[in-house]
Amino acid sequence: MKKLCSVVAAVLIMIGALPFRGKVAFCTEGPEISAKAAVLISADTGEIIYERSSSQKLPMASTTKIMTVLLCLESGDLYEEFVVDSDAIKVEGSSMGLREGDIVTKYALCCGMLLPSGNDAANAAAVRIAGSIDAFADMMNDRAREMGLSRTFFVTPSGLEGEGHGSSAYDMAILAREALRNETFREICSKTSIQLEFGNPPYKRWLKNTNKLLTMCDGVYGVKTGFTDEAGRCLVSACERDGMELICVTLNDRNDWEDHSKLYDYGFGCVKKTEVSFPETFELDLAGAAKDKLIVAPGELPFMLTSLGYDPGDIGIRVIAPPFVYAPVSKGEEAAQLEISFRGREVTKIPLYAQEDAEVKKKASPKKKQSKNWLKKLISKVGGFFS
Repeated sequence: MKKLCSVVAAVLIMIGALPFRGKVAFCTEGPEISAKAAVLISADTGEIIYERSSSQKLPMASTTKIMTVLLCLESGDLYEEFVVDSDAIKVEGSSMGLREGDIVTKYALCCGMLLPSGNDAANAAAVRIAGSIDAFADMMNDRAREMGLSRTFFVTPSGLEGEGHGSSAYDMAILAREALRNETFREICSKTSIQLEFGNPPYKRWLKNTNKLLTMCDGVYGVKTGFTDEAGRCLVSACERDGMELICVTLNDRNDWEDHSKLYDYGFGCVKKTEVSFPETFELDLAGAAKDKLIVAPGELPFMLTSLGYDPGDIGIRVIAPPFVYAPVSKGEEAAQLEISFRGREVTKIPLYAQEDAEVKKKASPKKKQSKNWLKKLISKVGGFFS
């Protein structure tokens, strides 16, 4: 079968995208917290479980590095060694300890950003990827627009304030949700410490994570701390319990460790695993076979984490397939994908498998064609004789 194209073949249910749901009414009143802005969302759907001023744009300090690390990981060549830019690493604040002439890798810089929150690592990565801090900021803002982060604007890769630099709690939660889909990002941010090799010449050293919540709160596996005088204490975290995952963001919060713990204890009591229902089989247009339709079906029934009071109409599905599936197709072969969405935002994609074989349609041999043509002519002459 030819390579699957990202073309929407059928839209079965489509729900318009909504930015978020306000404070939930299906659960008990949320805990008292000290954050100026906060949000708790389902990592699956992005649905808000708890919020306080979650759409307000505020400075977010070093949680900015979530975007910087994501772009760095997506740029590739993570283990290629290079010498850091001398000017880029001359930056104030937290550091991973880079010095002029140091030999590093992008992977090491990502660790240096997510664990000790190195501003030197963020600048070094930006210059390596985009050639300059300003050019990299443009990349950050382009990616933010792609994600629909309408209240986010980046000026620096580190989070040190620049004019207009800021985001909302909800935008930062959606950014973290996207970043955590990257397995390398998830692996790094979950570590309490890591041993790396860099320097001139490179030598082994340990970096420690500033995120104390990793050892303070049951199930927490990330994500990023932040602090400046203007932003106050900022924290983005993620937590998994009983196969359910929530993401929490607090901005300008003097008591963030305790507030995240309280919000998780509250939030996991307000969510459930919801089975996504849809038709058992789907039909795709088939070309080059004796039949013109191919029956496909999912190999698994997906679940998603929703609030106890979610609206089933918020869940959408669509089949993603090429305009035609070309024979031959073998039974059990992946022929398309089913995209599951929540309020227009993608949750996951699952494969759709052929439920039958579809062989190439056999062409008639030249001799058979000649016989058929001769018979047609004979019937035509006989018909004319009796008319």
